[in-house]
Amino acid sequence: MPLVSVLIPTFNRQETIERAVSSVLLQTHQELECIVIDDASTDKTLELLAKFDDPRLKVISLPENHGVSFTRNKGFSQAKGEAIALLDSDDEWLKDKLERQLPLLEKYPLVHGEEIWVRKGKRVNQKKVHRKEGGKIFERCLHLCLISPSATLMKRELYQEMNGFREDFPVCEDYELWLRVTHAYEVGFIPEPVIIKYGGHEDQLSAKYKAMDYWRVKAMDEVSRNHSLSEEELKVLKEVLLKKCEILILGYRKHGNIEKIPFIEEVRERHLQG
Repeated sequence: MPLVSVLIPTFNRQETIERAVSSVLLQTHQELECIVIDDASTDKTLELLAKFDDPRLKVISLPENHGVSFTRNKGFSQAKGEAIALLDSDDEWLKDKLERQLPLLEKYPLVHGEEIWVRKGKRVNQKKVHRKEGGKIFERCLHLCLISPSATLMKRELYQEMNGFREDFPVCEDYELWLRVTHAYEVGFIPEPVIIKYGGHEDQLSAKYKAMDYWRVKAMDEVSRNHSLSEEELKVLKEVLLKKCEILILGYRKHGNIEKIPFIEEVRERHLQG
């Protein structure tokens, strides 16, 4: 059975870290190592992790806070598994997640799955736009982050090929990586839920950062310039990028945030002319 390395970055998540780790250690697929990378937490996270008595749990404690991309990449540097799985410390795996995904990993470099959404303690239904799928999904991934990190399982070689997560992206680092992955490969998909994804709490990055489309525009622009896209892929990318540019510029002007307008305008003009 393949060894799976599970990477859990965490920062001040004492309310949820035990739930996340337990959902890994209780998997029906037992050949795994659970690597928790604590990003300089100031709460009781490390104290709670010390209560686990399982040799498969490994804790990396960082002396300074670096952000989620750095912590995931740091965890990968210590990982020994043939397969790499990600889990955000506020989410939870269903007990047979790995068992169901591993067979598909023989065909695809990355497999993801459906999610159960819980917002502020209540289960909510996903909108049609959030519907997940497998195959060649690059064009759909342009519109929004279609793959949840917590729902993924990938080959070790894929993480290496992509050089992991961009550490200069404070948010939308997953969106950026999935664009690079789905441009190059088809992905596998489990149509039934494999995780419970919790949201609505204040410490989520999506609540901390405004105008996140800035980072999506940056990701799309770089993918278009650094990778060979098909004519149809370029067409869809241009449509999505220009729409997001217009919304960003209007928002920046409305709120007096003019610092990033020149970059967005430069990107917009380049794609209008291209």
